[in-house]
Amino acid sequence: MTTWSNLNLQDSASPIMEQLIYFHDHTLMIITMILMIVSYMMISLSFNKYINRYMLEGQLIEVAWTIAPAIILIFIAIPSLRLLYLMDEINNPLITVKTIGHQWYWSYEYSDFNKIEFDSYMMPQDESINIFRLLDVDNRVTLPMNTFVRIIVTAADVLHSWTIPSLGVKADATPGRLNQMSFLINRPGLFYGQCSEICGANHSFMPIVIESITTNNFIK
Repeated sequence: MTTWSNLNLQDSASPIMEQLIYFHDHTLMIITMILMIVSYMMISLSFNKYINRYMLEGQLIEVAWTIAPAIILIFIAIPSLRLLYLMDEINNPLITVKTIGHQWYWSYEYSDFNKIEFDSYMMPQDESINIFRLLDVDNRVTLPMNTFVRIIVTAADVLHSWTIPSLGVKADATPGRLNQMSFLINRPGLFYGQCSEICGANHSFMPIVIESITTNNFIK
C-alpha cells in the first residue's frame, strides 16, 4: 500500500498491475527523452546568433517533425492497446463476487456459495489502534490467491467507484447498471482501496480491503 513520502506506484499484486507499471515506465522513458531533446533545442536556439530573415519554409524539417511524433505515438499506442484489451479479457472466472456501493459503505455477495452476503463498514477511529486509520473495515473481502476472480460492480443510490490500486482494478459503480472486471492475485496479503468517485459527505469514509489467502484456507 502507499506509505508516507512515496511517489511511486504501489507494488503490484496482480499480473495486470505489473503490466501497468511496465507501461508507465516505458511511457515515462519516452517522455523524458522528448523533454531532454526539446530542452536542448530551446536552450541552443536561445544562445546562438544565427538568423535567416528570408527563410519562409523548410520542407525537410517540416516532414521530420511530422513523422517523428507519429513514430513516437506508435511506440506508445501499441503497448497501450495491448494492455487495454488484456484488462478487458475475462476467461472462465472461478469465483464471482458482486459489489454494491451504498452511502457510505460497501456490500458484497458471493453468488457461487449459496449467496453469502455481508456489509463492509469502515472501522471507527476510536477502535483503530493497531490498524491503518480510515483504511480498515469490519468485514474484509476474502479471496483466494492464484485464482481468476470476476467482480461485478453496481450501486444502490449514487455513483461510486470500486478501486484497488495494487491490483490495477477500478470500476464505476453506477445505479441500475452492472460493470464487470477481472483480476488474479498472485501473492497473499491485505490490499487496500477507497471509493474513487465523489459520492457525498462521507465519500472518504468507505474504504475497501481485500484479504488474499491460500486456496485451502479459503475453502475451509
